[in-house]
Amino acid sequence: MPRLSFFLLFCGLRLGAQQFGSLEELADQEKQAWIRSIQHAQDRNFQNSADNRSDVRYCRMHWTVDPAVRYISGEVMTVFEPTENVTSLDFDFSEALGMDSVLYHGQHLSFLRSGNILTVQFPSALPALLPDSLSFFYEGIPTSTGFGSFETNNHEGAPVLWTLSEPYGAMEWWPCKQALNDKIDSIDVFVTHPAGFRAASNGSLMSETQTGNRITAHWKHRYAIPAYLIAIAVTNYTVFSVPAVFENDTTHIINYVYPEKLADAQIGVGENVDVMLLFSDLFGPYPFQTEKYGHAQFGWGGGMEHQTMSFVGNFGYDLLAHELAHQWFGDKITCGSWEDIWLNEGFATYLTGLCYNFLRPQYWEIYKADRINKSTAQPDGSVWVDDTTSVARVFSSRLSYAKGSMLLHMLRWKMGDAAFFQAIRNYINDPALAFGYARTKDLKAHLEATYGQNLDEFFADWFYGQGYPSYDIKWSKTPDNLVKILMGQTSSHPSVSFFEMPVALKLSNGIQDTVLVLNHSFSGQEFSVQLGFAPTELIFDPDLWLLSRNNLVQEVLSTGEPLPEVSVDILPNPAHQQFSVRLKTTENLDLRLTLWAADGKLVHEEQVSTMPGMNELPVNPGPLPAGRYAIRLENRQWQVERAVLLY
Repeated sequence: MPRLSFFLLFCGLRLGAQQFGSLEELADQEKQAWIRSIQHAQDRNFQNSADNRSDVRYCRMHWTVDPAVRYISGEVMTVFEPTENVTSLDFDFSEALGMDSVLYHGQHLSFLRSGNILTVQFPSALPALLPDSLSFFYEGIPTSTGFGSFETNNHEGAPVLWTLSEPYGAMEWWPCKQALNDKIDSIDVFVTHPAGFRAASNGSLMSETQTGNRITAHWKHRYAIPAYLIAIAVTNYTVFSVPAVFENDTTHIINYVYPEKLADAQIGVGENVDVMLLFSDLFGPYPFQTEKYGHAQFGWGGGMEHQTMSFVGNFGYDLLAHELAHQWFGDKITCGSWEDIWLNEGFATYLTGLCYNFLRPQYWEIYKADRINKSTAQPDGSVWVDDTTSVARVFSSRLSYAKGSMLLHMLRWKMGDAAFFQAIRNYINDPALAFGYARTKDLKAHLEATYGQNLDEFFADWFYGQGYPSYDIKWSKTPDNLVKILMGQTSSHPSVSFFEMPVALKLSNGIQDTVLVLNHSFSGQEFSVQLGFAPTELIFDPDLWLLSRNNLVQEVLSTGEPLPEVSVDILPNPAHQQFSVRLKTTENLDLRLTLWAADGKLVHEEQVSTMPGMNELPVNPGPLPAGRYAIRLENRQWQVERAVLLY
């Protein structure tokens, strides 16, 4: 649920003033409210247990609500096809609501209630594979758990009603099958409410009909949809549309917003158009293009990816991008178990990052660093959800969102862009998965087929395994620029003894640099490379591809001993022909000082001596062409190099 307000969903950050810190504050606030709601329901089983002996083909829902009153009156007609001969069927339905009657072919059926399970008894056995239907008539005051299954509130004095059923809340306001194994093929939604308000829901708006002081809105959706993605919202909405123009089609983004937030919404949705074009280019056309995409504002800090109509608390760039991403990853293909929620949330989080990567690159490094810091804030935790009875664990911002997104980022690094994006396109457009459910093994199969290599170890480490690696890198160089690297690794959690990954290292002297990609397959592995320059710095993972923390990079002598403590500055820099080297050391040193042009030509050389403490060494190489030069200080054991600009 992208919703991440809690979890990631990056709550409304407007680029240009990235507020990654405010996200964490909001997450903490919402998590506490969420925990209270979970504790309220602690003794009740909100995880569905309805049987799976039928395939729900169609639902026609007619709900009567008033946003100023916490109450619902409903009529739900369900067309189903038994998968075996049945004399009864179970439905998920909150014990807090009253079921007035269940009609079957015009006659009232008997039913039993046990907690949140409603069992309907048929007068005789129904044969397998023969479509049939039931109509439920019910009413009551819905309970609300998770992120707010059924809520009433106010904005600027106006009442608002909204639903958010993920993960186990659909049954709190309508009778359904909310297991992740049976999508409803199509739905019609009728919402009757007092005049002066408007109702938002899934699919296309077919009509708004007024009878007396009541209006009935009819929404039609003709794509397969899980129960938890069906939603309604009612308040005094202002409605506007923004077109997203593709090469051969146009998708209309329909927006139901609070009147007082219209200006913010128009800006945010306008920015969202480029995001839709990017996602369509990377992963295929918007999945529900024959209907619409839209937003409905609601009284929650984050958002929820209701199919074709995301509910959002604000119109920040990140939030809208995250919810839109879910239309592909979470809606077109839905995780087949809450164990695999990262297939929804990890993807939506990473796709938000791709907006920075491709559309706003000035924020890409900030985004990656934030996700790494978030993922490694604690030493344990797997992307795989080991306790689906805990809603807090399912929607862990650290694991399902941040670490899930980094898992994808590392796959991209390991596979390369071409193979990675092709594999994801193959996955999201697989006819066997599209508009249905998927598990991690389904994604893994597509990744391996495109990559051409087995990914068992990667998923064992990064999906099922807990924690992250810390790297200990010691490097040295010889006078002839042979660089030797000793790479060690420790794990933050015993579930993974070693994380095997390609590691990028950048070697630089301020003028020249090179990036090495080393296949790190065991701790203590040694590497050597001959360079054409003398590096003064080694940077670990310069482009932030790896999930790691507490890394140590240390230059040592060729003997393995630490370098003497030396600091070097050039003053002034830039300089007009002459300058000083300010060198602080703890030892007496005899050094060779050389100056090198950008083309590698030696232009000045002298011998200098230093004493412990601060030394100022004047350098006057004579007239030289303006440009960038490298000054090098070295003895038989070590060397340091700095850049100086002469004018």
